[in-house]
Amino acid sequence: MAPVLDELAGQAVAGAHRAIARLITLVEDERADVNAEVAAALTPHAGRARVIGLTGPPGVGKSTTTSALITALRAAGHRVGVLAIDPSSPFSGGALLGDRIRMTEHAVDDGVFIRSMATRGQLGGLAVATPQAVRVLDAAGFDVVLVETVGVGQSEVDVVRLADTTVVLLAPGMGDGIQAAKAGVLEIADVFVVNKADRDGAEVTVRDLEQMIAMSRRGIRGPSWRQPVVRTVAADGSGITDMLGALDRHASWLLDTGELERRRARRAAEEIQAIALRGLRAELGRLSGGDRLEELAREVAVGRTDSYAAAARLVDLLKRA
Repeated sequence: MAPVLDELAGQAVAGAHRAIARLITLVEDERADVNAEVAAALTPHAGRARVIGLTGPPGVGKSTTTSALITALRAAGHRVGVLAIDPSSPFSGGALLGDRIRMTEHAVDDGVFIRSMATRGQLGGLAVATPQAVRVLDAAGFDVVLVETVGVGQSEVDVVRLADTTVVLLAPGMGDGIQAAKAGVLEIADVFVVNKADRDGAEVTVRDLEQMIAMSRRGIRGPSWRQPVVRTVAADGSGITDMLGALDRHASWLLDTGELERRRARRAAEEIQAIALRGLRAELGRLSGGDRLEELAREVAVGRTDSYAAAARLVDLLKRA
């Protein structure tokens, strides 16, 4: 490992916030060689943090809930790392920092580290570098890592592939939106939170969720996790203790059933696959630069060969490269 990276990794493992921030900046640059060195240095120190994902439609109060959850976790003695995934700026490509601004009350707490990350056009609610950034925070000794997604709607399901526990937040007034979103974020929840529960319609939202959960469990035999529905008013902290209790019960269930190990194995498999695919795309780009892809494309365009045969030849070229 390069001396500078080696020093940064050591400082990050020791909990130095500046080193943690610099490492996350480095992994966001998505240089394969740097990411490989960072992963090699940090992996022996990682694997202990609980990773909790928070997602849901815009306007449900994800950032306010995250901030209230940080307060509760700190009161319980936990060090907390937060990755707030924000939309990318159309000008700089960086994060718009809205989530971080709403968590400024924790800025002076050495037991909390908050980082905004830009999606940079990535779909699914996360940034490409989020898994590596989680590893940085995990290795830095944070007990809990909170990942707050962008909040783009029902297709925002990538967080379930990253988190040990996924929280889906909703708010009163969604009405038929629950059924409309059922095929998306609602099916990935381990814990449901109905925020802004002091508003009219909260009981209807809770009832709709509980009915949906009951319907989805028909035919399930044997013990399994039944998603709780927690009411909160994050703006004043109401219900956050109940939310934390639900998260703790799910953490215990994960350990007792072996599901935690299975989820983390699936996460590792998907990360390996993603890294391998990025490497293959880089090789494909190198071949494209050598005009081989363009030659094959011209053959397909004029009918000399078909796209499947051309793809097979391209794969063969990659194997021999």
